[in-house]
Amino acid sequence: HTAPRPYIEDLSAQPFPDRAAIDIARYVDTWRTHHGQGAVSLITARGCPYHCNWCSHAVYGYSHRRRSPENVADEVAEIIESYQPDLLWYADDVFTIQYRWFKAYAAELKRRNLRIPFETISREDRLDEDIVHTLAEMGAYRIWVGAESGSQRILDAMERRTNAARVSEVVHLLQRHGIQAGMFIMLGYEGEEIDDLQETVDLLKRSNPDTFLTTVAYPIKGTLYYEKVADRVVPLTAWQQGSDRDQTVRGRHSQRFYQFATRWMVSEVGFHQQRHSPQPDYLRLAKTFANAQIGRLGMRMTQHQVEMGDTTPDG
Repeated sequence: HTAPRPYIEDLSAQPFPDRAAIDIARYVDTWRTHHGQGAVSLITARGCPYHCNWCSHAVYGYSHRRRSPENVADEVAEIIESYQPDLLWYADDVFTIQYRWFKAYAAELKRRNLRIPFETISREDRLDEDIVHTLAEMGAYRIWVGAESGSQRILDAMERRTNAARVSEVVHLLQRHGIQAGMFIMLGYEGEEIDDLQETVDLLKRSNPDTFLTTVAYPIKGTLYYEKVADRVVPLTAWQQGSDRDQTVRGRHSQRFYQFATRWMVSEVGFHQQRHSPQPDYLRLAKTFANAQIGRLGMRMTQHQVEMGDTTPDG
């Protein structure tokens, strides 16, 4: 087969995406109508140097190559002029990974008086007081923190190189600076047990993020996670009808268990937040409590169910 091509080093020499090829304005208007805000996305870099076991590096590899601050600011100016979005989505793997570049980019935006709300992704170890202060000055609306789990044991198994105990500190730091904090949570990673899920719920309660999203781990070919469980990967749909997300791991807790676990996690955290709000809605509080109990009971009923090897046909 053909050997991999060398990575493009000078990303600033590449043209901006041809957004005229699709009706971006329609997307922005539709999101504004249905969600209150319309966004346009862009990336400032390619590649990620971290080695999280479940993350695919098939496209950009483990290198980290940045566009110049001036080049990115040019694209931001073009987006604002062409589409007038309410916010930007920086779709980088870790937006604040290079402090020197980040500070130079913030200075370039300030020099041009380009300030527009935005959201992006970072990690607890790449956020501190100075960086968060700068994010706020730039207009950050929401920062997503890849927390993944409240269990340090699971984070270490993922090779995340992050500290679960510090996530709450980072979330509160963002909120003190007027930035919404979101958290990404992954359930079902290899070796996770109910005690680990409890640690994740405890972390969410301590952190009290403005929002959080959950997913159940799925093995992607080419990742270390896939290699660990390759002999137990089971497709959930015929290949031509699904995607690489549509698979599970034989022997781990069942899909039904994780449906209950997700219900418990979301409702337990929601109950905690509502109970500590200045003006709790007691009807909503009761419903959330009931949902949390249903989720917990469902977990107990299904905790011994495991994924089997004959989930779907080969296709």
